[in-house]
Amino acid sequence: MPIDGKVCEILLSKGKLTPDDMKKAGEIYTAKGGRLCDILVKIGVLSKADILAVVNEITGYPLITLSRLHVDEDLLKIIPKRIADQYQVVPVSRLGNFLTIAMVDPLNIFAIDDIKALTKLEISPVIADRDDMKDAISSFWDKSAGDQINEIVDGLAGAEMEMVAEEKDEMSSGELLRIIEETPVIKLTNMILSQAVKEKASDVLIEPMENGFRVRYRIDGVLYIKHTPPKKYHCALISRLKVMANLNIAERRLPQDGRLQLRIEDRPIDFRLAIMPSISGEKASLRILDKEQTLVEIEKLGLSDHDLNVICANSEKPHGMVLVCGPTGSGKTTTLYSILKHLDSPGKNLVTVEDPVEYELKGINQVSVNTEIGLTFAGCLRAILRQDPDIILLGEIRDLETVDIAIKAALTGHMVLSTLHTNTACGSIVRLVNMGVEPFLIASSVVMIVAQRLIRRICQECRQPYTPSEEIAKKYGLYDKNGKIATIYKPGACSRCMNSGYKGRIAIVECLEVTPVIKDMFFKHAGEHELEKQGRSEGMVTLRENGIRNVLLGITSLEEVLRVTAEDRKI
Repeated sequence: MPIDGKVCEILLSKGKLTPDDMKKAGEIYTAKGGRLCDILVKIGVLSKADILAVVNEITGYPLITLSRLHVDEDLLKIIPKRIADQYQVVPVSRLGNFLTIAMVDPLNIFAIDDIKALTKLEISPVIADRDDMKDAISSFWDKSAGDQINEIVDGLAGAEMEMVAEEKDEMSSGELLRIIEETPVIKLTNMILSQAVKEKASDVLIEPMENGFRVRYRIDGVLYIKHTPPKKYHCALISRLKVMANLNIAERRLPQDGRLQLRIEDRPIDFRLAIMPSISGEKASLRILDKEQTLVEIEKLGLSDHDLNVICANSEKPHGMVLVCGPTGSGKTTTLYSILKHLDSPGKNLVTVEDPVEYELKGINQVSVNTEIGLTFAGCLRAILRQDPDIILLGEIRDLETVDIAIKAALTGHMVLSTLHTNTACGSIVRLVNMGVEPFLIASSVVMIVAQRLIRRICQECRQPYTPSEEIAKKYGLYDKNGKIATIYKPGACSRCMNSGYKGRIAIVECLEVTPVIKDMFFKHAGEHELEKQGRSEGMVTLRENGIRNVLLGITSLEEVLRVTAEDRKI
């Protein structure tokens, strides 16, 4: 029996799994495939620790944490990366004729036999977590991105391709096409994009400078310089991206936008490309659209129970408007998709209007705005209202015409979900009034406003506990349930978080429910400060307060919360 089956069998016998849990996991397995244990962890029924403990009980093999391990390069030469990927194994140590290997499935006798035949050594397995194994294989075998870049650049130079420089800015389209079809240029482009996906970047920036150009990745909201190739290869790289996105490679004076797709790590990844001319050359910005990283259950956004209940209760109302606000890159679209996924059912007609459609959602009607042919947000909304929708997701409210139609839709029996670029929940009211919306329309249509930011999770492998000073604890309320100064964490550095001290992000929100008292304040043209004061008196938790809650839970650091949130005003 495969290891998953044995693990589930034992957990069922111990009562940690129920037949209903297995039925739910089985339905997901039938629809999407995968591993049962991974599915059970994903739906929150089991933890990784539960599974590893049972595997240890079944096999008697010890557990190992690969992220804390340093493996000698000579040892890695014993097992090729192809075999490591195929069987999910990593060599740990060698003593005489015995080779210790970490395995995700130590009962895979075919893997053990193949490795034994390959190495001519006796095999001694230990158990490793699947995610830990994936990171370890990438870290131990893959060359650094910088080394790969250097090799590719050497290949470009060896081919003696005379690409760009500023004086050759008028290179013909035919010459550019010939250059970008050369293998080294293709390798350079694919390596930059695939490396960004592997490092879980959200954006890639390719920026020309006076004597070169740089490639930066935005990882967990922070930009890192990754590569600085010679300037003469910049034009070929930009032109290659244009070809992949079906853009005009001869046009270098005007901005251009497009999309492209690559298959990376056995899954399709979409990229949204924006080209902008600058005085040093064309700058390219690529937004990485990875469904696996974005489409999440609303329960897994990291929200507090209070905020989760408020968002779910208000979005489940039969009609009205829910606004999610925040700056670009604060996760508004992810939150809206999560709400939409929570509301989706066969009995409802859901429609989205986006510019552009970032992710294709199964079973949901999605419309992409095209202003060049007159298909605007307002025009789409007018057409959609004739389609008898129950829930409408509007990508962004940009002007009075759009918000006017959206409010009318909310007033006529539809639930409208949309975003607004403001910093706070209460500031959204002031923004709508400044756009020309009458206060009585806001009071009649808006049921909730959510302000949002993304904060980085502190790496659980290398975080360092410490006790803040009395002054800091008093200023930010860093006390435990017993009234003592709480132990909090600061970032460390390890290979698993690429020495940044952080790995992954979660959302923090402030939810303003439009209660009868808040509605009366709209009519009186109350300012942002007055609305915030009333909202907090009715239970609204601010972004800063939510951030501090995560600090006390050990999820993030105080420095990260202070970086992302503004200080609460005294009420």
